[in-house]
Amino acid sequence: MRDQIDLLATVTVLGVLEQAYFAMQVIYARRKYKISPPETTGHPEFERTFRAQANCSEYFPIFISLLWVAGIFFHQGVTAACGLLYLYTRLRYFQGYAVTAQGRLGPLYASAWLLWLLLGLALAGLLAHFLWPSSSTWMAALVWPLQLPGAW
Repeated sequence: MRDQIDLLATVTVLGVLEQAYFAMQVIYARRKYKISPPETTGHPEFERTFRAQANCSEYFPIFISLLWVAGIFFHQGVTAACGLLYLYTRLRYFQGYAVTAQGRLGPLYASAWLLWLLLGLALAGLLAHFLWPSSSTWMAALVWPLQLPGAW
């Protein structure tokens, strides 16, 4: 069973570490600009860092839910690759937002696109599960071009 979810678990742990990194950046910004909790306003760089962290935290449950549903019902390898790309775009989003509000836009659109893709994979996997519960042949045929020997 573990080999069926190991990639999903790895991406999940990486996501949690990323969230911890974002939270630490807010702590560092608070110290740098002397902004004590519960204050959320002050220096513009602090405010952008705080908002970037909050925005990433707001989307994290959606990401984790879609990651696991798509990974279990569609394909673990394809889903884990999408998950890694999502985490990368959120890191770029955070970094861009901390510098300037406009710096968040490109990565924001990319991460939103990846969430829609994960939603589509999850829905496709669930539909197949309920419509053809005993057959996974169509799934194997669908993802075969995406598989490299030993890559997943």
